[in-house]
Amino acid sequence: MKEKLERRLESLKAEYEAGKKMLADLEAKEDSLRETLLRISGAIQVLEEMLGNIEKNDRYNEPEPLEPTEEGEPEEVWGKTNA
Repeated sequence: MKEKLERRLESLKAEYEAGKKMLADLEAKEDSLRETLLRISGAIQVLEEMLGNIEKNDRYNEPEPLEPTEEGEPEEVWGKTNA
């Protein structure tokens, strides 16, 4: 009976240690995943800000449409003619 209990105790201790190792591995993976998500989140924020700046600048820097001249050639808004 004693031997049976000792074997069971050793089995449970081994299972406990294996569980602790699995938990530590999962926690390390969780930390790594959190870092990855943080980097991705930062990249998303930067790209959204860049796109917002581009859209804002495009609104202010859009050239006026070309208008036809008497010769039928388009003339740029800035007064330059296409030659």
